[in-house]
Amino acid sequence: MDVSAERKASDGSATMGKARQAFTERMSCSGTGAGGMAGCTPHAVSADLTSEIWEKVKNHPCYSEEAHHHYARMHVAVAPVCNIQCNYCNRKYDCANESRPGVVSEKLSPEQAADKVLAVASTIPQLTVLGIAGPGDPLANPAKTFKTFELVNKVAPDIKLCLSTNGLALLDHVDAIAKCNVNHVTITINAIDPHVGARIYPWIFYKHKRHVGIDAAKILIERQLQGLGVLAARDILCKINSVMIPGINDRHLVEVNKEVKARGAFLHNIMPLISSPEHGTVFGLNGQRGPTAWELKTLQDSCEGEMKMMRHCRQCRADAVGLLGDDRRAEFTTERIAALGHKYDVEARKAYQARVENVRHAKVAATRRQLAELADCADAVKVLVAVATKGSALINEHFGHAKEFQIYELSATGAKIVDHRPVQLYCGGGYAEEDRLPTIIRAINDCHAVFVARIGGCPKAELIKAGIEPVDEYAHAFIEKSAIAWFKRYLDRVKTGEIKHVERGEAATAHASIISAA
Repeated sequence: MDVSAERKASDGSATMGKARQAFTERMSCSGTGAGGMAGCTPHAVSADLTSEIWEKVKNHPCYSEEAHHHYARMHVAVAPVCNIQCNYCNRKYDCANESRPGVVSEKLSPEQAADKVLAVASTIPQLTVLGIAGPGDPLANPAKTFKTFELVNKVAPDIKLCLSTNGLALLDHVDAIAKCNVNHVTITINAIDPHVGARIYPWIFYKHKRHVGIDAAKILIERQLQGLGVLAARDILCKINSVMIPGINDRHLVEVNKEVKARGAFLHNIMPLISSPEHGTVFGLNGQRGPTAWELKTLQDSCEGEMKMMRHCRQCRADAVGLLGDDRRAEFTTERIAALGHKYDVEARKAYQARVENVRHAKVAATRRQLAELADCADAVKVLVAVATKGSALINEHFGHAKEFQIYELSATGAKIVDHRPVQLYCGGGYAEEDRLPTIIRAINDCHAVFVARIGGCPKAELIKAGIEPVDEYAHAFIEKSAIAWFKRYLDRVKTGEIKHVERGEAATAHASIISAA
């Protein structure tokens, strides 16, 4: 497929294909072998993904890396109270600037939340998921949480429901979760050893009593693991979130990974610690560092053979709205929603999402064809590349307008997303912010190339000087197909001696790169 055809596909004009089969092939690639490739391979099979699971994950942007390019989610802030304290968390209820979990601009009632869901879904037809993730714990606020789900089930039954919990109260609400048709539950599990957990959780509030230290961690861990097992037995998909804290639980998370897999978890998301002092967390104020990009990827790679790993998490706010990486919450404040006059049109949403499936099928087909050219490649070379994208799995963002870069690992087995790196805008108000360019380059310093729709002469020259190849020849083409084509050419150039393959240096951590530029 040429670039013009891909542009047509991005507008929804490609021929309808067998989207279900294509996506099943992508999502069911084995987690073992070939580095646990999560992307499409020529020999993907569907034996480990039933049609029931496919229906649950096909358009959930958090449970499917493929879906996150095309579908949106939203969180509603109806759960302000929490029943545990984490050393990496400091909840804020009227904060517009920080981008991290536990932070919202305004708290909502269940009725306000349901109205907001209708407004967002009417404006963003690719919205498929409503999640409750705070700013406290949904199950420490059960009345508000389940009332919200009840209302949304009535007014927008086509939207998937999910919640994110620390798991302490999970066992008490399994029946209510199932009754509300909540088919996706995320549990944050940072340790299975109470001695490790005690360094992360100062206290929990359980059965009308505050518990501290190892006793608190022991109760929490037991409740988390028991809850995971019960949910898995009820066929409710469980994603496990784990915060990687260097020197505390980094090595231990390998054991966590094995344990949650054994208890039925579907997906494991190992996230970097966000520990900026200005956030006011215990870890931030005490100087606890987060992991480097290399440390995070190394840990994720070591766990990938055990189960599917999530690599595209944005560590969202508790009021996030839109595609992952493109937060539109500012458009949907309570005041603005009142003036929208929205109309919920289920059939129009279905038609739009059918066009999205056309795009996905075209993308997978193009990637498979490009992969065929690597079929005979036995080269062990692996490289990282950065991609500027606004979504739809296309290279469709200007370098200067990129708020983040998606990071792909390229090898003889194909392309897979392994990270994302938020950055400050290089171009703002029509002018380049030259002092930001060094921090942007540091954020992608481990990459051999950066794929963009357009790029100016100055940043192009600086990237080349830093050893990063700016690539704009694939503008508005599919990411994976283009990256594989570039990688094939890169290997050919290495083979002929035109260039020499060298390992790149480390990149700055994602959040550190932003902070250093602020």
